[in-house]
Amino acid sequence: MNIILFGAPGAGKGTQAKRLVEARGLVQLSTGDMLRAAIDAGTELGLRAREIMDRGDLVSDEIILGMIAERMDSPDCANGVILDGFPRTVAQAEGLDAMLEERDLALSHVIEISVDENALFARIENRAAETGGSRADDNAETLRKRLAVYHENTAPLLPYYDGKGLLKTVDGMVSIDEVGQAIDEILG
Repeated sequence: MNIILFGAPGAGKGTQAKRLVEARGLVQLSTGDMLRAAIDAGTELGLRAREIMDRGDLVSDEIILGMIAERMDSPDCANGVILDGFPRTVAQAEGLDAMLEERDLALSHVIEISVDENALFARIENRAAETGGSRADDNAETLRKRLAVYHENTAPLLPYYDGKGLLKTVDGMVSIDEVGQAIDEILG
């Protein structure tokens, strides 16, 4: 089972991904974590990524897809993965489709956790109050910027996956457990 979770920043993707890892034995693939691990391990892709990043450039879709492909070939990913932070663009989604097809794999589910963005600001304020502001990104200005990036880059993927009949939406404004139950119903 290969899953993508989408949703605006603060929608609860990380919380639900962690729950799915524990309940279903899936592996969460975070592209940021994978880049750091490949660089630390000195893999060929990691060395290429480090060279690009040292120049201040963005790592190409080709390298990111290569890292995901390499990671998905690992035995611990045999039960499936949850993609976290990828894809972010339609070009990346098309590359992911091609990479999966080469491995005779496919996406099983693409799930959007839909939230009222005005309520996200209240969530961020509550989390900041509960944690004493320990997270640097727990402020309204950072959330505004992250939402703008989400709408510009990632939200266009929703129609892409809807057109493929893969997109399902759950209400992210209910309790964490209720969101989890809705996701479980989709996954079967």
